[in-house]
Amino acid sequence: MRYAIYTLGCKVNQYETQALETELLRRGHTLVPFEDEADAYIINTCTVTAVSDRKSRNAIRRAKKRNPAAVVAVCGCYAQTAPDDVAALGVDLVSGTGDRLGFLNEVERLSGLVRAEAELVPEMLVDNIMTHRSFEQLPAGGLEGRTRAMLKVEDGCVNFCTYCIIPYARGPVRSLALSAAVEQAKKLAQDGYREIVLTGIEISSWGHEFKDGTSLIDLVEGICHAVPDLRVRLGSLEPRTITEDFCRRAAALPNLCPHFHLSMQSGCDAVLKRMNRKYDTAQYYESVTLLRGFFDRPAITTDLIVGFPGESEEEFTSTLEFVEKCAFSSMHIFPYSRRTGTPAAKMSDQVPNAVKEERAALAGALAARLKAAYLEQWVGTSLPVLFEEEKNGLWRGHAPNYVEVMAHGEGLHNVIRDVKITGLHGDGLLGELL
Repeated sequence: MRYAIYTLGCKVNQYETQALETELLRRGHTLVPFEDEADAYIINTCTVTAVSDRKSRNAIRRAKKRNPAAVVAVCGCYAQTAPDDVAALGVDLVSGTGDRLGFLNEVERLSGLVRAEAELVPEMLVDNIMTHRSFEQLPAGGLEGRTRAMLKVEDGCVNFCTYCIIPYARGPVRSLALSAAVEQAKKLAQDGYREIVLTGIEISSWGHEFKDGTSLIDLVEGICHAVPDLRVRLGSLEPRTITEDFCRRAAALPNLCPHFHLSMQSGCDAVLKRMNRKYDTAQYYESVTLLRGFFDRPAITTDLIVGFPGESEEEFTSTLEFVEKCAFSSMHIFPYSRRTGTPAAKMSDQVPNAVKEERAALAGALAARLKAAYLEQWVGTSLPVLFEEEKNGLWRGHAPNYVEVMAHGEGLHNVIRDVKITGLHGDGLLGELL
């Protein structure tokens, strides 16, 4: 059978799609681009914003139009939170965020059936994700040719930030056992990957349900020691993770990448409180300070939401001042998107779209200036770069701090080479192979 998959959303969704791809190939099927004609189309949806919902619906409509006779199967967070809306689009199968291998079994079964369009009755495999208590282990890695593999170590979130629907889409925290994570990491090393990214919905909560005192740093140490020749990179972290003990133990791991994505969302305490975030700016800045005390020029990146309900000009100004103080190496900036089903959507004092866009532009300009300053400090130094692809005559890859580095060379795919940095190039660095 010919299968095509379309993925929206976060790294966890990307990881789960890679697992579906791997399993389909193992079962003897053929993967084709989503734009091609296929026997079945799988859409792995996202629901983090209303825009994500719309993109998911558009992908479903494109699949149905491309081959009306094909099976269209939908899974992921949007399918979990709004299964009836998805079913109303005339798809064959609606699943959620659990039992991905069972979902594939049903897609295979439906692909072998011939049914008249008039007889189409969507099958629903959506269960109550809030009752899930065990981690679903999927095959790690991806398709041939990739240099960096994602390893999902956690699912679920119990933070219930007022702007976020994801706890309802993903359920409570479930963690991959340390021994299983180590075995998957070893397999990825054997498969030829040079870097592993530890990902999850909220990896700072890894081990929370074990109730045995283990935490994320125990997992990180176990994986780094198991695959000493591979880079290990962390996904998004909550500031509470960054303690002195965490930094001391992390800094002793030579293959842990000095790149820390600390989720921030706002640099104003009043806004953070309305968001139901579990820290204030003082705690956040302490995390930033600790990282810079234990690591040499670490890349500290973040997310920022501007125009949250009730955000005044003074509160936004406070956020810009705090961003400047933290001196992030890179930022993802989002205008607040009203998400039905969340407490923030019902808050008064919604900020007009024009104001949100203006604030996003101002924050973006500041982020660009801070990123340039971070990049400038590497000119004249050398960095080990894991090269991934050749584009426009230059090989491109990433240094341990996740800065993109470009250089001339030949046959550098999946090769780590030291590069002398000669200057800035676009959003990254330009250098010469040593």
